[in-house]
Amino acid sequence: MFENADLMTAIITPFGADGKIDFDTLAELTERYLKEGHRGFVIGGTTGETPTLTHDEKIDLYTQFAKIVDGRAPIIAGVGSNNTAETVEFTQEVSHINGIDAALVVVPYYNKPDQRRMKAHFTTVADQGNMPVVMYNIPGRTGVTMSNETVLELAKNPNIVAVKQCTSMEDLEYLVQNAPADFAVFSGEDAQALFAKVIGARGVISVASHIYGPEMREMYDELESGNYRKAGAIQRHLTPLMSALFMYPSPAPVKAVLSAQGYQVGDSRLPILPLDNEEKQELAVRLGLAKDALNHKLGELA
Repeated sequence: MFENADLMTAIITPFGADGKIDFDTLAELTERYLKEGHRGFVIGGTTGETPTLTHDEKIDLYTQFAKIVDGRAPIIAGVGSNNTAETVEFTQEVSHINGIDAALVVVPYYNKPDQRRMKAHFTTVADQGNMPVVMYNIPGRTGVTMSNETVLELAKNPNIVAVKQCTSMEDLEYLVQNAPADFAVFSGEDAQALFAKVIGARGVISVASHIYGPEMREMYDELESGNYRKAGAIQRHLTPLMSALFMYPSPAPVKAVLSAQGYQVGDSRLPILPLDNEEKQELAVRLGLAKDALNHKLGELA
């Protein structure tokens, strides 16, 4: 399913002036990203503002996005919540959407389950949800960390096919070293994109690829060609750009950049506010300075 999906984008949800999902802009962005070499998508993830989408909006979003992609790349759809029964029910519903390949299930937030209860949650969803599960381990948002041992035990379940891991590089190494061969490990941290691929992870599920997809594709291609020095230079100089895209609550910075590029992505929904003029200026300065450094360094390597 994810054999070639090294660069996956956790795509935004564009909104029109009426506040509804803008499928025309979503299609426009999707075509751009496929041409740039993105090899998969997460729809309805954190960057897609799934907490602010209604049930019906999610079903419509996933259905229409699957039609837009039309089998050209794997799609993971966000289904997780902190209610196991509701997660199972929604996963079953999403499983009927043709073109959705897997369900992204986050570690339950707010409830703060321990490891035994995390195992029960994911096992229940995997066994009853009727579709492959990608676990989403992001302690910065959930308040709890799924341990490496728990990830590896759950990886033995044939219906749990991958993890999106947002922890340390050491954790990524351990999971890659010890996970089953057919279990995909992705970093969910843009700054770990090159590291993840070098150590044998499948790749990255990225936010920065919205803006820097060509550079990230080049980085992975250079690595595959054995030019690790250029790949390393790209990652080093992308890292401050990636960091800048999270200087305010995501996905507001990414949406601000896409809007400046001419895409009608709309504002983020509350409780995430769009950037004000001062924040936009600060973001532009951070991105501009880092971009200049990137271009200079790549020019030296050319």
